[in-house]
Amino acid sequence: MSDSPSSKTAVDDVVQLSLIPAIASLSYVFWVVGGMEMIERLAYYGVKAVATLYAKDPVSKGGLGVSMTEFGTILTCWAMIQSVLPVFTGGLSDRFGYKRTIAASTVIKICGYLIMAAFPTFYGFFAGAVVLASGTAVFKPGIQGTLVKSTRRENSSMAWGIFYQTVNIGGFLGPLVAGFLRKMEWQYVFLACAAIISLNFLMLLMYTEPGQDTREADLAAKDAAAGGKPGFGAALSALATDSLRELGKPHVWVYLLIFSGFWFMFNSLFDVLPAHIEDWVDTRDIVSTLFGTGGAQNEVVKFFIVMNKDGTEVLPEGMLNLNAGLIMLTCFLFAAVSGKMRAITSMVVGTLLASAAMFASGASALGWISVAAIGVFSVGEMLSSPKFSEYIGNFAPSDKKGMYLGFSQVSLAIGWTLEGQLGTRMYDAFSSKEVFSRQMLLEKGMSAEAVEAIPRGEGFTKLVELLNQPPHEVTTMLYNLHHPGTMWIFMGGIGVLSAAGIWWYGTWVPGAMLRAEQKAAARG
Repeated sequence: MSDSPSSKTAVDDVVQLSLIPAIASLSYVFWVVGGMEMIERLAYYGVKAVATLYAKDPVSKGGLGVSMTEFGTILTCWAMIQSVLPVFTGGLSDRFGYKRTIAASTVIKICGYLIMAAFPTFYGFFAGAVVLASGTAVFKPGIQGTLVKSTRRENSSMAWGIFYQTVNIGGFLGPLVAGFLRKMEWQYVFLACAAIISLNFLMLLMYTEPGQDTREADLAAKDAAAGGKPGFGAALSALATDSLRELGKPHVWVYLLIFSGFWFMFNSLFDVLPAHIEDWVDTRDIVSTLFGTGGAQNEVVKFFIVMNKDGTEVLPEGMLNLNAGLIMLTCFLFAAVSGKMRAITSMVVGTLLASAAMFASGASALGWISVAAIGVFSVGEMLSSPKFSEYIGNFAPSDKKGMYLGFSQVSLAIGWTLEGQLGTRMYDAFSSKEVFSRQMLLEKGMSAEAVEAIPRGEGFTKLVELLNQPPHEVTTMLYNLHHPGTMWIFMGGIGVLSAAGIWWYGTWVPGAMLRAEQKAAARG
């Protein structure tokens, strides 16, 4: 990207303030918004981090007792609603105000968690996920729009990095709460999340919407030019039309499409990797290294690492919590690093690191290899994900920040929807311990009717009983027979393609936008 004045466009990088001045320049409103996002993410990831485990858990243990493919149906609807709806709710935030939409979203999200708690069935969780997704779709544009309005281009890298850090404080604490409560009863997880998100009503009392007077004056001027303020229905229709018009611009939809590969990998980390860790990864080597062969006995240690009741294994949500923990502690440092890089370069490097982590996730069943893979993914995420939002926020028109940040969810929609379908189906086809266990039961002489009668999620338990061998030995035998880590090569390949697309975008878009601006100026 050229630095000459004649080639400047809306997507050009701006020289960022250094670490301390950038942090000092962040406003009071920015920190309030960060607090609201932290609370919302604490509740959200309290459910998201254990949703796969809840779905796989047999009904006898309080879970849904469904296959990964069936769970994929929920994920697909969840993804599409949460990610496509912001295309339109982003415009609502710009018109009706960020504070109002944040308050409305909090009410909707509380209802979603309560539905999950009240109806512990497949369709109950399905309905709760749909409501929760709707609330999240309303919440995101208001929060991110406020962030853009309360920062400057010179401190935007640090702002998005610290904002991402506050996201992951919530993302770190949520699984701790969920991991503790689900060992008592699954419904406690959902009730706790409903209580946690309600704290945002207190945060709203401290919130002042930046640029509200200017926004309202601009809207009034536009409405006057259009012949008066439109009714609610007419306003929605106009917003939808305007959103689709902006979304149809090539530099917008191409950007969103290319980055969807990263979101495919990101969501596989939370939707599929927990199942892989629970089924195949032996975390006893981690525990023995840290605490000796007897395991951990301290209850506080077991809570923060998220271990089983005996303190001999790390639970999947504890393994994944390394991601949020690393980001929570170090994201501001990586924000400073990425601030010294071109935005496109930072996203390419980050996406390639995340891809390498996908490859490593399937390379071994050793716990420490899984830890290393999650750590590498976390670094890649810190270099790419905040930059993705910062980049689109910077090239958005000044009066459409909420709308464009709503568009950012389209990229998530594509990646998450495809992952919800492909990832879960691939897991059942190539990696499911439950499926492999049922196959072996048939091979050992059990009738098809008897195997079919085994409750979902209890096939491995039945195989252990039949073989009369320790569970870890049976797991190793199945792992060596089926090589379940192979599917992660596909996951990593998606990321490599996305990184190549991001690099291509960075070389194509600035010139294309400049030519478009020159043509528009010539017509003017």
